[in-house]
Amino acid sequence: MEIDSEPQEDAQQPEAVSAPSLRGGLSPETSRMFRVYKTVSSMLTKRGYMVPKDMREMTPDKFVEKFGERPTRQDLTILVEKPDDETSQLFVFFPEEEKLGVKPIKVYTDRMKEENVFGAILILRVDITPFAKQAVQEMSDSFRIEHFKESELLVDITEHTLVPEHVVLSQNEKMELIKRYKMKETQLPRIQLNDPVARYYGMKRGHVVKITRPSETAGRYITYRICM
Repeated sequence: MEIDSEPQEDAQQPEAVSAPSLRGGLSPETSRMFRVYKTVSSMLTKRGYMVPKDMREMTPDKFVEKFGERPTRQDLTILVEKPDDETSQLFVFFPEEEKLGVKPIKVYTDRMKEENVFGAILILRVDITPFAKQAVQEMSDSFRIEHFKESELLVDITEHTLVPEHVVLSQNEKMELIKRYKMKETQLPRIQLNDPVARYYGMKRGHVVKITRPSETAGRYITYRICM
């Protein structure tokens, strides 16, 4: 195993990814929503959730067929779960508000409570108010609510040629790694909780990610980082 002590900067410039060209005559707003929806689908799949085939293979034409030429954000709501854990269900909500406040969050958490779902991702049109952000933090004991701006999801940063493959280890894989190399967690190089790739994969503090880069000499170069 190689330990990479350099800061991870590969994913810090998602704006460098060229946006895909769309066909089908979508309006600018519908085109934007389609691109975000596609990235969310990819993100959920890479997190290990069961994403329906029609969602994974969504095209502009199929998007309009399913949601209409002027889709409402409420209709885009997604509910997924992991194949080995029914309690790992996750909602994805697309709030209408340009700047999300506290009241809509209360509506979402009420629904989550009713359906016994404790995780959610909010896709923000523009931003979230400081009070709403504080409310999310205060609910963290009961619900895990992540939020992304639309502008962060117009492209899939993990598909960028400069971003190496990331795989989040399970708890058992993490313990095996530490045992194999007779090391402590604190000896691993770090990836920040707010790193774009860490956020994409929904990493929590203590999670370890395996990063595989191409190498001209060895074929591939593997490093590990712990989320702090």
